[in-house]
Amino acid sequence: MLTTKKKEWFGEWFDSPYYHILYKNRDVEEARYFINQLGNYLHFSPEDHILDLACGKGRHSIYLNSKGLKVTGLDLSARNIEEANRYANENLHFFVHDMRQPWHRSAYDYILNLFTSFGYFDTDQENVMAVAAAAESLKSDGKMVIDFLNPYTVVHNLVPEEIKLIEGIEFHIKKWLSDDNYIVKDIQFTDKGSYYHFQEKVKAIRKKDFKRYFEQAGLEIEKLSGDYDLNDYIPDESDRMIFILKKVVK
Repeated sequence: MLTTKKKEWFGEWFDSPYYHILYKNRDVEEARYFINQLGNYLHFSPEDHILDLACGKGRHSIYLNSKGLKVTGLDLSARNIEEANRYANENLHFFVHDMRQPWHRSAYDYILNLFTSFGYFDTDQENVMAVAAAAESLKSDGKMVIDFLNPYTVVHNLVPEEIKLIEGIEFHIKKWLSDDNYIVKDIQFTDKGSYYHFQEKVKAIRKKDFKRYFEQAGLEIEKLSGDYDLNDYIPDESDRMIFILKKVVK
């Protein structure tokens, strides 16, 4: 008889080993290419201190550090941070932290929030809190990058159902847009006699809502790109919404 292990959303799922199995084939080269594009645009220098917010296992942080940059990575998942800390050094540090809470005030030249590591929260106010907390950590001339999915194209192109076989585990995945405007990914599978059921929920946050978050946090949009080449954002066509933000000078 199968035992049932029902898990709730991002705290447990990001800490689960199955999360990393399902996403083991994420494109490392694409991630590095994007970092290089950002570096060329923002002109990273060895004197800069970069905060990788919601850093996961640290793939962006580690690559940035390999280019001679000082990087701090924050993530809610203790398992992710434990893994990332295997690569820590005097210029690369990782900490468990909830992005809704303030971190070090006015400490960072750049804050990077990449690969749709936003929109997980239950309330709009929590999104406001997260952006405001990040803005507090920026230096007065600092900049922030939020790399988010483009809700217009994602919702239009949702694949309702698929099966992925990875490491002998058959992941049954369904996707839909909920009544409260979340893009939901429902994930079910069995492993070693146990049944598992997880859900990912990402709010389909529109550009106008992001602009409101930024205004409340004292940030303004310097550039809005629609892909990892940093081409201009086109609402009905772009894969991403990549906001490059700067603090409003008062």
